[in-house]
Amino acid sequence: MPFFTSIEDTRRRLATTGYLVDEELATAVFLGDALGKPVLLEGPAGTGKTELAKAVALATGAPLVRLQCYEGLDEARALYEWNYRKQLLRIQAANVGEESGWSDLHDDIFSEEFLLPRPLLSAIRQPVPTILLVDETDKADVEVEGLLLEVLSEFQVTIPELGTVTAANHPFVVLTSNATRELSEALKRRCLYAHVDYPDATRERAIVLSRVPDISDELATQLVRAVRAMRAMELRKAPSIAETIDWARTMQVLGVTELTEPVIEQTLGVVLKHHSDREFASQQLGLRGGS
Repeated sequence: MPFFTSIEDTRRRLATTGYLVDEELATAVFLGDALGKPVLLEGPAGTGKTELAKAVALATGAPLVRLQCYEGLDEARALYEWNYRKQLLRIQAANVGEESGWSDLHDDIFSEEFLLPRPLLSAIRQPVPTILLVDETDKADVEVEGLLLEVLSEFQVTIPELGTVTAANHPFVVLTSNATRELSEALKRRCLYAHVDYPDATRERAIVLSRVPDISDELATQLVRAVRAMRAMELRKAPSIAETIDWARTMQVLGVTELTEPVIEQTLGVVLKHHSDREFASQQLGLRGGS
């Protein structure tokens, strides 16, 4: 059964978690849910792609299973592997010498007891509807894309020793990509696509007010204006939406009611995490530290 009943229902329920989406993104999530299709979210780092999957899980009450992609990720880490240490202990304990005894032991050590499910298999085996997040897909090798194609096409996995495991409930799948490399056309064909960029000033201000409700409208506006000015600079790492929220929370902790130059200079490390970025932004913003 689908999680959402309409595009408006999708927007409303996500908003209850503090995640505010525009019409395009709400449509992609609703259709991905209704059609049973994976949703591929592509865009710059820090625009809230991962948080969207978390928000869907929170809004629906569904468990979230996350596969974090990285260079060198292999099938054993993505799908399943055997508990070799436990198998070895079982073999040593059995002390099998006859061929018939080994046949029985083989069936024993390649049983459910010795299987270590990884995220993809875990999501397929969940007894309830689940959110599967394949995060930063572009960081994985192309071989992992082939594995994803197989799993996302049929939502089933064949384990030679145990047989085929088919999903009783197809998970709602979200794939994210920072576009550091081009994903294969075959993978894209299986997905609905949405480009996720930084929100406009009005929506980012609304996000800040939603996540940090005690902050004043004026201070939220000042923070968003400053962050957007930094994003327009040529920085190594532009401030993310999460860092805008962290900056707002910082103001709350410090009891700040106005974003003055001394306050920006004092707290710039909350939003900029490279020394060169801080120096450059200080110069561009005319702060004393950059003079």
